[in-house]
Amino acid sequence: MYGALWRVLPGPVWLRILLLLVLVAVVLFALVTWVFPWVDSLLGPQEGTVGP
Repeated sequence: MYGALWRVLPGPVWLRILLLLVLVAVVLFALVTWVFPWVDSLLGPQEGTVGP
């Protein structure tokens, strides 16, 4: 899969690395902004108490 992604990206090696970094940043941003809050709302509240 990674080899196929590497072959699909255009340009020289430095441009491919830059594009991969941008793609990773976009995916992480989407996960933190939309996916993780949605999953958290499905799981419900987690009550943690410490005491006797």
